[in-house]
Amino acid sequence: MSSCTIRLTQLIRKTYIVTVTMWVPEIDRRTGPKYLAIADALGEDTARGELKAGTRLPTHRELADKLGVTVGTVTRAYAEAARRGLVSGEVGRGTYARGGAPDMQPLPALAPSDRGAIDLSRNHPSPLPDAKALLTKTLQSLTRRDDLGELLDYAPDVGSHEHREAGVAWLALGGIDARADDVVVTNGSQHGMTAIFAAVCRPGDLVLTESLTYPGMKAVASLLHLRLQGLPMDQSGLLPDAFEAACRAGAPRALYTIPTIQNPTTSLLPESRRKEIARIAREYGVVIVEDDVHGPLLENGPASFAEVAPDVTCYLSGTAKALAPGLRIGYLLAPASLTVRIGAGIRATTWMATPLMAAIAAQWIADGTAQQLVKRRRDEARARQKLAATYLKGYERDTHPAGNHIWLHLPDPWRSETLAEAARRRGVIVTPAQAFVVGRATAPHAVRVCVAAARTRADLDEGLARLVQVLDGPAEASLMVM
Repeated sequence: MSSCTIRLTQLIRKTYIVTVTMWVPEIDRRTGPKYLAIADALGEDTARGELKAGTRLPTHRELADKLGVTVGTVTRAYAEAARRGLVSGEVGRGTYARGGAPDMQPLPALAPSDRGAIDLSRNHPSPLPDAKALLTKTLQSLTRRDDLGELLDYAPDVGSHEHREAGVAWLALGGIDARADDVVVTNGSQHGMTAIFAAVCRPGDLVLTESLTYPGMKAVASLLHLRLQGLPMDQSGLLPDAFEAACRAGAPRALYTIPTIQNPTTSLLPESRRKEIARIAREYGVVIVEDDVHGPLLENGPASFAEVAPDVTCYLSGTAKALAPGLRIGYLLAPASLTVRIGAGIRATTWMATPLMAAIAAQWIADGTAQQLVKRRRDEARARQKLAATYLKGYERDTHPAGNHIWLHLPDPWRSETLAEAARRRGVIVTPAQAFVVGRATAPHAVRVCVAAARTRADLDEGLARLVQVLDGPAEASLMVM
């Protein structure tokens, strides 16, 4: 390389104009998955200023060859780095480091698995303090059943009659009148979603969602090769006019919606809109898939789609968000014409919901434990939301008093990805808006903060304090593009 070329390259790097570098991280001494080791090394080099904004990183294959790992490992590493806000890129252009602002104090790198991190990214309730006692009592009760051994046998794909009756009782807590024959027992709501879309859609079908939606829906769409289209929302949720326009233009097969304490925006869709959306769905032959996992936390909420339009609605509820995250039992209510097809989807994925787990849920519903736990979860959510309000006073945010999470809008000049990465390095994990965006829409400058995820209120207190320290500090500079 000539001296002129060397000087030119140095000048380009000095002015942060995009250049190519063979960045090779040191990962041999790191423990854990290789992809996380690569992402952590990228974060550390960015914090130290070794990777400047606009630096082009090696291609997936180049870095895989240098490190002796698979291309898939590098792909996962770059995806994790993008989730943390460390890199950006587009197909055909490459992957670029975002860098850090010169006036930003480097923070120690912290992997998500680090025990010192307070994880406010997972939208599920914290463990029950008396979980062992509750479970021990229930298991002891089950041992007195004459048919205990049958819980180790196969069950019908839609669930046993006893467990479907438990589903009827669970749905009744939310005001839904159902018959056992119309209830399907699943291994959680995510499993139920997969079974529904496998039953009502074919590869290539169009499914509508809110413009920001639960990432699990995007995973299902990828698995089943469905096309997703996000629809405009306002502070009250999905806009019926936008739904109707999409129905006219694209012949969608289904609408996936979270109308109650929406994930991530926390919006609550008014009953009037639910009725209008149901009318449109009937007119255009669209199946409504209603994800109501947060519904049990809400008292006296609007009528569900399952009540407003049971003939076109597949309704999902479950125990994970309202009782315990490890109790993976869902109750799916669908029109009779779809129940058999959904049962086939259950059989093709896990054959059946785990009978022993379904028996525990049924026992809790029958003896009143479930009702007591739902009330405790509501009370805890309200207490944690009040705590969060004291820390986030003055920041724009969307929330619900009984919700497990907050949609926090970021002040200028913070961006979603850079805030999430800065918070991670401070020891608190939140989810950037990019995780919820459908398609190629521009992500809002916001993050989801799950107040229920912290194991204790003391942990939540510390996590919120760290988050506010980051928010009040200097933000990273914007990526310079030329």
